[in-house]
Amino acid sequence: MKIKAKIATLLTLGVILFTGCSKDVEEYNKPALYWYGKIVSSISDGNVDKADNYYSSLQSEHMGSPLLPEATMILAIAHMYYEEYLLSEHFLNEYVKRYANENEKEFAEFLKIKAKYMALPNPRRDQALIEEAIVAAEKFKRNYPHSMYYSIVDTMTTNLYMADAVLNETIASLYERIDKPKSAAYYRAIKPQPWIKWDEIDRANSPWYKEWFEGDGTASWYGFMIPDTQSVVSRNSVKSDDEVQTQEDANETE
Repeated sequence: MKIKAKIATLLTLGVILFTGCSKDVEEYNKPALYWYGKIVSSISDGNVDKADNYYSSLQSEHMGSPLLPEATMILAIAHMYYEEYLLSEHFLNEYVKRYANENEKEFAEFLKIKAKYMALPNPRRDQALIEEAIVAAEKFKRNYPHSMYYSIVDTMTTNLYMADAVLNETIASLYERIDKPKSAAYYRAIKPQPWIKWDEIDRANSPWYKEWFEGDGTASWYGFMIPDTQSVVSRNSVKSDDEVQTQEDANETE
């Protein structure tokens, strides 16, 4: 009898543990309002990943629910709040593609530009994203010239142009350090907006703990370790006439 009692106790504990661990996994076939409430509750608790899972359940079980558009926008804003800008843009794209009317589309497009802009805490690290954000911002200004968000987007666009100009100047400085004057001149000549007074643009000030490793944009403490070889030069590097002739002579020798 004691053995049977122990076995029964162990089985009971196993069932309790299994039920507790699989509580969230076994949830399915619930009303749309149930999943919507779970999404809002998870975001309130700071668990956005869990909210994403509940959103998947809402979307798969209730594709035509009127709660889906609002849930999509809530998750887009939540991910932006937690600085997950790529996920925020994903939900905004979903919102624009499936649910938004003209007025709602304008707001969503504005948030997409804001997500790109806020994803650039250090503009020296992602020139492609800067250019992508500029293209999106200019498109917004063309499509919505009377938008209430126009002035905000215009300000962000100006900042992006300045960031791009400073990055080009940083690249030009690098080419000067490795004795590539033509390449430096090429990058200094990239000034897409003549109405901006480029001489009045100052470099961004890096915090001292970043400047140790990244430099100030003009020089770095590890600069002496960079070899003067083609391997560290951009493919867009402008070669001098002497370099071109040397390369042609080498090819003929081979």
